[in-house]
Amino acid sequence: MGTGTGVHDQREVRRARYAVAAVFAVHGAVTGSFATRVPWIQDHAGVSAGQLGLALAFPAIGASLAMPLAGSISHRFGARNALRGLIALWTLALVLPSLAPNMLTLCLALFVYGATAGMSDVAMNALGVEVENRLDKSIMSGLHGMWSAGALIGSAAGTLAAHLGADARLHHALAAAVLTVVGVAVCAWVLDLQPAADEEPPPRFALPPRSALLIGAIGFCAVFAEGASLDWSAVYLRDQLETSAGLAAACTTGFTLTMAIARIAGDRVVDRYGAVRTVRASGFVAVAGGLLIVLAEHPAMAMTGFALMGLGIAVVVPLCFAAAGRSGSHPSLAIAGVATITYTSGLIAPSAIGLLAQATSLMVSFVLVTVLSCGLAGFANVLRAGDRTTVTRPDAAVPEPRP
Repeated sequence: MGTGTGVHDQREVRRARYAVAAVFAVHGAVTGSFATRVPWIQDHAGVSAGQLGLALAFPAIGASLAMPLAGSISHRFGARNALRGLIALWTLALVLPSLAPNMLTLCLALFVYGATAGMSDVAMNALGVEVENRLDKSIMSGLHGMWSAGALIGSAAGTLAAHLGADARLHHALAAAVLTVVGVAVCAWVLDLQPAADEEPPPRFALPPRSALLIGAIGFCAVFAEGASLDWSAVYLRDQLETSAGLAAACTTGFTLTMAIARIAGDRVVDRYGAVRTVRASGFVAVAGGLLIVLAEHPAMAMTGFALMGLGIAVVVPLCFAAAGRSGSHPSLAIAGVATITYTSGLIAPSAIGLLAQATSLMVSFVLVTVLSCGLAGFANVLRAGDRTTVTRPDAAVPEPRP
């Protein structure tokens, strides 16, 4: 009887793994769908480049303010129902920016867009950590790889829609409808976690625990390098090495693909070597990539450097979320803290690189990226407390499944 129950439980957990992976892909597809139509949204709202830059800060503001609420929502409604509702809000929020007729409404739409993105992000990462715990093997890197794959699919569809001259309002309405149906449907198979009877609800708003701040610092370095490389790699090749626009764009595409492939394949490495050694080695790879970038005298050298940068930072953020989820009695609160720090890093990285490049040069900006990459190797031990291979969370920290 016990064996049959164990087999049944394992099947349920495996189904939950595929379901939460699908949720990650849906989440990424929304981001990719939005990003490709930003020029259309700018023209429709009638905003300048500077105003658009200001408006694009609002998703991060909304996410940072709303993410701490995810834990309370999961505690009140259960993890499955919470994720089902939050992912639906996120997919439906895709339609809002394209409807905005002016700067004010665009900022409000992007605030809601970011808030729903952040809450669903925390909920799906918390469930991913729980599935990883039950499977007793690393899956978080692969889950984030699925997010990258979803973003690529969403951006490909958006590129096609833009090429055909489709109205973004229609495009996003259709995309939101499809993604909402898929996201809500697959949530039927995620783990249905309920809080223990004596478990205190997490505070709605609270500072993240100290452990989350330390883990978030590692994530900050990785996301800063990611944001800088995504937004500035093509510019670097064009301005520093005087390449063609096509080759410069290929560098950014190569960086993105390297990250996606490394994330999908990264779980096996983490299972074999553990989170600390993996992140330490990743840091050395990222630093090597950064050195190639700043010393490059030929486009091939810089492109190799950006590829190594993508390879080096790919698994860091997934491992930060996994460590945060095991660092205290309220995993969602810790994950929200790490997510807030990484969202902030992604927000400031592109502008920081631009300001430093204007004051000095773009090469000097990537010296800063390389220095921050050293932090991955130097502070990898921060992840030891949450390493799945060395620490098991207290039973009180694990939500009880509903019978």
